[in-house]
Amino acid sequence: MNLGSTFVDDTFAEAFGMSYTRLLVTAHDEYWLEAAAREATGYSSSVIACDAEAGVERRLSSDETPDGRPGAAVLIFGFSQEALAKAVPNRTGQCLMTCPSTAVYDGLPAAEKRIALGKHLRFFGDGYQKSKLVDGKRYWRVPVMDGEFLVQEDLGVAKGVGGGNVIIQSLTKEAGLAAARRAVEAISSLEGVITPFPGGVARSGSKVGSRYKGLPASTSDPFCPTLRGRVESKLHPDANCAYEVVIDGVSEQAVGAAMAAAMRAAAGDGVVALSAGNYGGKLGKFHFHLRKLLSEEPA
Repeated sequence: MNLGSTFVDDTFAEAFGMSYTRLLVTAHDEYWLEAAAREATGYSSSVIACDAEAGVERRLSSDETPDGRPGAAVLIFGFSQEALAKAVPNRTGQCLMTCPSTAVYDGLPAAEKRIALGKHLRFFGDGYQKSKLVDGKRYWRVPVMDGEFLVQEDLGVAKGVGGGNVIIQSLTKEAGLAAARRAVEAISSLEGVITPFPGGVARSGSKVGSRYKGLPASTSDPFCPTLRGRVESKLHPDANCAYEVVIDGVSEQAVGAAMAAAMRAAAGDGVVALSAGNYGGKLGKFHFHLRKLLSEEPA
C-alpha cells in the first residue's frame, strides 16, 4: 500500500493501557500560560524513566475556562492511578503553583476515580490557606506573593491508551524532520491526544530490555541505519533516517485517528516508508494496523 510515493508497511503499532488526568491551567495572559504549560510538561517523554508522560492537548479560549482567562488543557499519563497521585501534585506544586498568575482546575469532572491535588498543595499555605465550596466542588486558595494560587481539591482520572506510534523513514534527515513536523502539526489539531516527546518526535526509539543487566529499555537497533549488516534491519532499503512519532490518547479511537492523520501528513517526497514499532503483539493489548487505519480514515 502506498500514500503517493510513500510505502506503508504492513505492520502495526502496539500500545498499552494507561491512566490519565486532564488539568485545565489558566494564567493572566498567553506569555505566562506558555511558561506554565512548558514547565508542567517538561521531562515527561516516557515512563521508562520519567514520572509521567505529559503534553498540551489544546489551548482554551477565555470562553472555555472556568475563570474567563486564557487556558490550556494538559493531559498527564501514568501506568496507574497511584503513579498519577504522586506525579501530578509534584508537577503542579513545582511547575504551576510557582508560575506567576496561574490557577488549576479539574478537566475530568465526571470521572468517578479521583486523585488529590489541592488537598495536598494547601499545606504550602502554612495554615493561612482557605477553602471554598462551589457547586459541590472544593477549591483551595493558597496565599502566594502575587495574591493567591487557586487550585481544585481533586482531579478526575480515567483509562487511556499510551504508545501509539508511527515511524517515518526517509532518504535524508532533512526530509525526515520536515515529515515529522507535518505529522505532529496534524495531530495537534485533534482533541484527546498528545505527543509527549521533544517536539512530538523521538529519534531514540527503544525496545524492551538490554544486553546490560538492569536496563529496562535500549536502542531500537532494527531501525538504526548505522547498524545495517550487523542486525536484522526493519528499514526500507532506501531509508537513511528514521523518526518515531509517539501518541498517547484518551481512547483507542483517539489514538487511531491521530496515527492516520500523522501518516497522511508525513507522506510525501523524500519519505520512502511509514512503519511502526511493536513487540510481536505480546505486551500491549492495543494493536493499530497501519493499513487498516488508512482504509478506515477518509482521504
